[in-house]
Amino acid sequence: MVNPPVSAHKRLETKKIIWLASVRPDGRPHLVPLWFVWHAGKLYLCTAPGSIKSRNIRRNPHVALALEEGMNPVICEGTATALPAPWPAEVVAVFQQKYDWEITPDDEEYTELLEVTPVKWLAW
Repeated sequence: MVNPPVSAHKRLETKKIIWLASVRPDGRPHLVPLWFVWHAGKLYLCTAPGSIKSRNIRRNPHVALALEEGMNPVICEGTATALPAPWPAEVVAVFQQKYDWEITPDDEEYTELLEVTPVKWLAW
């Protein structure tokens, strides 16, 4: 795991949307905006287990993520893993604080928590 540039820390803590790129079975990219949190050097995203992104990640865990602001990019390449329940209390608390959203594995739709371990950061 590698850490982002110090200049990116505040944006990772405060920005609301991150774009997630995963790879379809035929090699085509799949790009979607998501809510996220950054905690203890990793990125966390909630999704539905049957979503395209979730199915893609089960087949190929390599992902790329980028904050939505293009003038000051923050890009992460990493490996995504679905976490089993119970989810880390610290991550649940960060989602609650950032979005006023209590994530739980019992949610009606977003029952999968993805943890992204960064392997490369780009920022300028």
